[in-house]
Amino acid sequence: MKRATNEVGNLKALLAILTLSLVAGCAGSGSGSSVEPELAQSRSEATEVGDGRNRARANTELAALYYERGNLGVALEVLRTATAADSNYAPAHGMLGLVYMDLRENQLAQQSFERALRNAPSDPDINHNYGWFLCQTGKEVESTRYFLQAVRNPLYTTPWRSYSAAGQCALKRNDLKEAADFFERALKLDPDEPNALVKLAGIHYRNGDFEGARKLMARYGRSTEASAEGLWLGTRIERKLGDRTAENSFANQLRRRFPASVEHQQLQRGEYD
Repeated sequence: MKRATNEVGNLKALLAILTLSLVAGCAGSGSGSSVEPELAQSRSEATEVGDGRNRARANTELAALYYERGNLGVALEVLRTATAADSNYAPAHGMLGLVYMDLRENQLAQQSFERALRNAPSDPDINHNYGWFLCQTGKEVESTRYFLQAVRNPLYTTPWRSYSAAGQCALKRNDLKEAADFFERALKLDPDEPNALVKLAGIHYRNGDFEGARKLMARYGRSTEASAEGLWLGTRIERKLGDRTAENSFANQLRRRFPASVEHQQLQRGEYD
């Protein structure tokens, strides 16, 4: 989901059917201007379909699209329609948790995630998203339980994302050993998982293993577009290894591509460590 971090789960591809129809609608116009009418039509249709469970599912799918576009107010309204149609539909409560999380309504987010899990305790996306919520609200230790619950589900299609998220939460409490273990688990499942690569490279850097960090960053550079975090780490690694040409290359890219970033400010101040 675009609205939350890239650690947020996929909600079991709730967007699939509606997204295909919207893509078709946008293709002829050459812009996103036709999307809102399509959403309005979908919203009208969602109130008319089938029984309570089907109405809850249709409205949750629709709310996910509004959430994707950043329209949290409408997403919230549509989700209330979904839960009114079927108060036990777990994905609707899980989606509510995401919306409230973005709105910084943490108590409501927690209540929504917990209700979702009471109805679907093994749902991997809900477990993942609740774990990420806990990690962002100062409960990093507790969050690990939910990431691990997510990966236990044999039907979970992206378990490396939960391992990677668990690694980030371990980093927040400065447990480098546990963080490295989670990132390595993620990379065993997806050798090109960008978050795990850059974070693990950062751990190698902090441990003084600059060659190991460089190797991981080489993989990171091949697997994803450059980020401010990656370019800054690359700059510092090459500085430690004494390769001024590579250091300047990373630093110049950081200056050019991310001039407003925190990492660029650190570069300007010479805060390499």
